[in-house]
Amino acid sequence: MNGARIRDPITIDGAHGEGGGQILRTALSLSAITGRLRIERIRALRRNPGLAVQHLTAVRAAAALCAAQVSGDTLGSSCLDFAPQAPVAAGNYVFDVSLAREGGSAGAVMLVLQTVSLPLAFSGGDSGIVLHGGTHMALSPPFDYVRDVWLQVLSPLGVEASVELAIWGWYPVGKGEVRARIRGYRAMLKPLELEQRGSLVRIFGRAVAADLPAHISQRMADRARNLLAVLGADLQIEPLRVRAACPGAGLFLTAEYANLNCGFSALGEVGKPSEQVADEAVGALLDHHASGAALDRHLGDQILLPLCFASGLSHFSVAEITRHLETNAWVIERFGVARVECERESSGVGHVTVTPTR
Repeated sequence: MNGARIRDPITIDGAHGEGGGQILRTALSLSAITGRLRIERIRALRRNPGLAVQHLTAVRAAAALCAAQVSGDTLGSSCLDFAPQAPVAAGNYVFDVSLAREGGSAGAVMLVLQTVSLPLAFSGGDSGIVLHGGTHMALSPPFDYVRDVWLQVLSPLGVEASVELAIWGWYPVGKGEVRARIRGYRAMLKPLELEQRGSLVRIFGRAVAADLPAHISQRMADRARNLLAVLGADLQIEPLRVRAACPGAGLFLTAEYANLNCGFSALGEVGKPSEQVADEAVGALLDHHASGAALDRHLGDQILLPLCFASGLSHFSVAEITRHLETNAWVIERFGVARVECERESSGVGHVTVTPTR
């Protein structure tokens, strides 16, 4: 999959559409595989624009894979030049978001993992990754979602990867640890056909309290079970108390349908009742279930990149065509690796077609 490199850099406007860090991460993944990149106005519309710690770690991680020459890789930078000097190399890598800023950080390590996973899957060899930082963070997929949803939908496509949670990491300290294994793949990926999700098999997950009283996790689990009983599904929601570098709490649910898994979560905050955390996660699950769509709203944009390298057309239904999905599609089309077409029903459910062009 590491083929001819792009000589002239592709320029990406980092403030386009949703204008967040996903533009950077998708562009880095594609650049590591295909060639040079220049990205301008990085996160320009955010309250704290430019590269934050998890973004900077993703830049340095992607650069390590392909010996990239990089300029603009500093905290707060609004412009980045990224020029791979070699094909992506399989190997053993360690990425620590705390090293991106003096005094450390709880940046989201699962976003870093998603940045490097696809390039490493096409490296032709097996790789191991150790990531240090935040494992269950706001505005990012938690470890549970990556393990139980994202990797599960990638596996039938040909991406073989596994993750293990060694240490929990919460905001604001982080200091968690995730270990991942990615098997190299030399062929095109398989296309995805997921317009129908199938029947609901079960709902599983865990209600977690880190360095907090056990009743917090128990209350989240009890509330979730009571609210989800209306679905008549098998419920396996475990209350769990764990140790971490700082307190944290959250409810992480997976709806297992016949054809795929979908994930929903909510995090605790100081002063936020356990029952409210459960209400948020369960509410998102119930909304998705009522939509009838196959993919949940987050998986819709996270699956686009692998489908660009499939051997044929992919189709799927998704609960919502979000700005994240539309923006990710725009980045992909700028690189010329695929065309992404989106259609919305009056209900809001979306239908997406991905046509690889390489």
